[in-house]
Amino acid sequence: MGLFEGRVVIVTGASGGIGLAAARLFALEGANVLITGRRVRVLEEVTVGYASIQGIVADASDPLAAPRTIGRALELWGRLDVLVNNAGAGAIQPFDDVSASVAIDIFGVNVIGPILLTSAALPHISATKGSIINISSTFGSKAGAALSLYASSKAAIEHLTRCWALELAPQGVRVNAVAPGPVETDFLRDRMGLSAEQMKLVKEQERNSIPLARRGVPEDIARWIIALANPAADWITGQIIGVDGGLAIA
Repeated sequence: MGLFEGRVVIVTGASGGIGLAAARLFALEGANVLITGRRVRVLEEVTVGYASIQGIVADASDPLAAPRTIGRALELWGRLDVLVNNAGAGAIQPFDDVSASVAIDIFGVNVIGPILLTSAALPHISATKGSIINISSTFGSKAGAALSLYASSKAAIEHLTRCWALELAPQGVRVNAVAPGPVETDFLRDRMGLSAEQMKLVKEQERNSIPLARRGVPEDIARWIIALANPAADWITGQIIGVDGGLAIA
């Protein structure tokens, strides 16, 4: 039997990249997994061949998405054991040209979304003494020029992680976070809005800054999401696990 046999997992923003890699690992370990994304066609494509992975169209920044998402997991499987707040937004935003719309989008997805979804999930995760895993970033603790909006939103999710861990411990719910460094996903194009030339330059700069001299791949991060959700990690809570090739200390 797998580590998560009979358990139910929600992974937000899982139509690709880290979220999809984590969803597939959970499924391989026996879990039933509900993934969220913004595009129905993509969700349909990525769930093909995985009977235990279902998709629901949901925008993390939409307040109505939280109860719909939790309701769908309960409708399908009747319980909830693990919530992975993975959906993310970002932008390279020089502060002298700050945009209200970009600020609202970043904090809506990275902070308000996880708050509302976790609150909606809490009664059900408390019932199973489950686990919440937030996805931060190296830049949740490391400063970066033109990244103040993104970085501060990730700093917020890290502090929410610690506060929730304290508040929910009496209910037997563990709360941790993974802070990835640069990973080979479509985030730079789809969420940061960079051109091909800009992406090439950013990736080269990142590789030169990472002590282990490579960008990550989604599976590097997914393995740690699985490890923190593992029932055997039942004495770990309130932790931020950096998985970034050493970038945070460079």
